[in-house]
Amino acid sequence: MRIRGTIMKDNRWQREETVSIEDTGLSRTRKVYQALDEICYALDLAVPIWLDANKKEFIRHARTRFRKDNFIEYIPFDYLDFQVIEEDW
Repeated sequence: MRIRGTIMKDNRWQREETVSIEDTGLSRTRKVYQALDEICYALDLAVPIWLDANKKEFIRHARTRFRKDNFIEYIPFDYLDFQVIEEDW
């Protein structure tokens, strides 16, 4: 599974990180959480909080946006776009 996290500000790309989670013993949910942790670490961000709207959007579209209300600390950008690029089958 490959997942990309992109920091966006004023509808412009700022920074991006892509991670691959290859552990076949993990469930899809665990892979997603691990990918989010790794992306946030690489981008030097606190891990955002999953709100119900994020969960529903991610389940439907394999993509969600973490905005300022998802983070406990101040973020100097508009949102973190979190998207599955390649799914394991």
